[in-house]
Amino acid sequence: MKTIPITFIALLAFSLSVSAQNQPSRRTGFPYSNRFTLGGGISQLLLGGYNVQAEYTTKRMVFDYSHGFNIGLSGSAASLVAQDQKLNETLTSSLGIGIGYRITPTFDIRFEPKLHYYEVNYNGQAEAGSTLLTKYKTVTLGVGAYYRYYPFLRQNNALAGILIMPSVRFWPNIWSSLDNNKLTYVSKATNRTETYKAASQGFPGTNGLLANVTIGYTFGFRKN
Repeated sequence: MKTIPITFIALLAFSLSVSAQNQPSRRTGFPYSNRFTLGGGISQLLLGGYNVQAEYTTKRMVFDYSHGFNIGLSGSAASLVAQDQKLNETLTSSLGIGIGYRITPTFDIRFEPKLHYYEVNYNGQAEAGSTLLTKYKTVTLGVGAYYRYYPFLRQNNALAGILIMPSVRFWPNIWSSLDNNKLTYVSKATNRTETYKAASQGFPGTNGLLANVTIGYTFGFRKN
């Protein structure tokens, strides 16, 4: 399973690198070096939460911090185990850092340790009373591939700072606060003894593959 996300990221890196190298205006330098960027993710908004991402970019390095809040994972967005057991998962908080290298002016790869706080509830089909099942934490350690697109790059005004940044990440779990990464309980929803497993990040069943688009702004009138 893990070879698929890694191969996908490698292919994305190659294609974006070729694309960037074919743009003459960006070949000779690294625009937006030594600049601060502030933005937020689209996928978090679609899941009923929100995210703030701050990063500082030098000529070759990228340093970032991100923090997501109240990201709801229900229905097909929940882990496969949660879907089967009629549970909803909420990422009440998800935070971490990234340290990256700019391979081209528009493309970078980052090393990303992250900490995630989960709350698990019955999805409303349980008997009356509290729907909370458990709370726990996970730590992921992975990589991300980011493409920086400035639609108004050629403008000599404030519009030049507007940023659209799609990304693909692979964040596998390396630890959870659940004993042996699982919880065995008698379910109010299924009336069975169930074993819930710590959720992984991203698309269900991929063990950590996710994608996002960040909308942000890079401050500083001068691009170089």
